[in-house]
Amino acid sequence: MNRHKTTLEIPTHGKGLHDITENVRTQLHTWGVKEGMCFLFLPHTSASLIVSENWDPTARADLETFMERLVPEQHSWYTHDLEGPDDATSHIRSMLTETSLTIPVDDGNLSLGTWQGIYLFEHRARPHRRTVLMRVLSVE
Repeated sequence: MNRHKTTLEIPTHGKGLHDITENVRTQLHTWGVKEGMCFLFLPHTSASLIVSENWDPTARADLETFMERLVPEQHSWYTHDLEGPDDATSHIRSMLTETSLTIPVDDGNLSLGTWQGIYLFEHRARPHRRTVLMRVLSVE
């Protein structure tokens, strides 16, 4: 068993879903991983990782709209606003989603479904530079 690790740097333009599938695939191919498990961890409290459809852009738009409606900004009962009006909401949205993913690797590829992709879900309004810790255990 071999272990690989790196940190992916993902720039975001603000709120929304940022497809990082190719970032992860490229790193797997660089390492030459054929079989194993890929672990992704996002060490941030105002963004998250999800697996979702990546073919139809309206699916992405619907997810972003759903999150805006589920956790709208500027409720009178929010008290956590040290970093701005999206402070409380970004942490709540992160809590409702995931900050880590585990994806099998088979035949040198991520074992995602036909229409699945890996997304970094930025919950902050302003651009950020996010880090995703990528760890892979491979069987050679």
